[in-house]
Amino acid sequence: MKVLVIGGGGREHALAWKLRQSKKVDKVYCAPGNAGISDIAECVDIKADDIDALLDFVKYNWIDLTVVGPEVPLTAGIVDAFIKEERRICGPDMAGAQLEGSKIYAKDFMKKYGIPTAEYKSFSSFQQAEEYVRLKGAPIVVKADGLAAGKGVIVADTVDEAVDALRSIMTDRVFGDAGNRVIVEQCLKGEEVSFMILTDGETVVPLATSQDHKQIFDGDRGPNTGGMGAYSPAPILDEAMRKVVMETVIAPMMNGLARERMNFRGVIYVGLMICEGKPSVLEYNCRFGDPEAQPILMRLDSDLFDLLQATAEGRLKEVTVTWKAESAICVVLASKGYPGSYEKGVPIKGLDSFRDDKEVVVFHAGTRLNNDYVVTSGGRVLGVTALGKDIETAKENAYKAIDKIHFDGMQYRNDIADKAIKKQ
Repeated sequence: MKVLVIGGGGREHALAWKLRQSKKVDKVYCAPGNAGISDIAECVDIKADDIDALLDFVKYNWIDLTVVGPEVPLTAGIVDAFIKEERRICGPDMAGAQLEGSKIYAKDFMKKYGIPTAEYKSFSSFQQAEEYVRLKGAPIVVKADGLAAGKGVIVADTVDEAVDALRSIMTDRVFGDAGNRVIVEQCLKGEEVSFMILTDGETVVPLATSQDHKQIFDGDRGPNTGGMGAYSPAPILDEAMRKVVMETVIAPMMNGLARERMNFRGVIYVGLMICEGKPSVLEYNCRFGDPEAQPILMRLDSDLFDLLQATAEGRLKEVTVTWKAESAICVVLASKGYPGSYEKGVPIKGLDSFRDDKEVVVFHAGTRLNNDYVVTSGGRVLGVTALGKDIETAKENAYKAIDKIHFDGMQYRNDIADKAIKKQ
């Protein structure tokens, strides 16, 4: 079997790495890939959102399964295009991808199907949004409606901060057309956690629980990023809480997908806030989270190809999923200046230390090759991911590995998984 992974980040490296372990997979391609992915797959110089070129590649190379990593091609309708040409692909159609592509659509969907979420209101006018913020007070949350690479959510502690966020999104257009409309919503206080499922539209298979760290600095300070680290499992999502989430969040969501006639065959990532023992939905993503995918796939004991193929073919009920008992943690190493502007082309040292390590895998996110040297090419550069008998041991293994890696300006958080360790 031949598989194409679309994307070029840490999530896609983890997907390619796990797919390569399947006895059924003979060849993995990745478009466009990165320096790390090129060690385990054939990288193809096609952009992730060039749907026509990707479809031509799949036809010409007789690809058996395409796996979509990032959200942009999903919201652009890549699944619809592939299905029309009878090509097997794992991911939601354009209608289903709206759950991530438009936060307003997602909130309206939650309201329509009785899924717990924060009180909200949407706006296309800066003046009206400002009036609402001044009426409601702070703390309050401002969200760009469209895709903003995980950075379009601002938790404002004061009214002035909220108004500045509105101005930045709607007037200064820092996220482009993603800021044509905004959501202003109630600020929920609690613990944020990620809950991902695989679904073929009927069967639901929960994945291992995980918890992300969005802010750039220790102690959850500073601006939001695409994610600075994650760990699995997440203690807050114990068996009792998982049951509550399945009953109050996942069941009505699946009912909504069916009623809206969405062809959803892929991953649904539900961002949750656990407030006083009750889950509320913050957002939906329609693909594996990044960096959550890295520790989750490190812990997956089943064949990922079997899982994704069954999902794409609508027979997920035939497949069972098993997980390693170990915990896993991913720590993101980022470029200086991220999530703002940053330098590219900085040489990375120490990567050869992990080629034969069974407990540590360094997943590449923003890297490229320059004359056989690996250099930085993005804000999030590497995801150092480690296993351990428990979260604490996994953290020790990850940070020991980080000590062997260096590039100028390298920044990372030192407190990934501390919340979980305190609960042990």
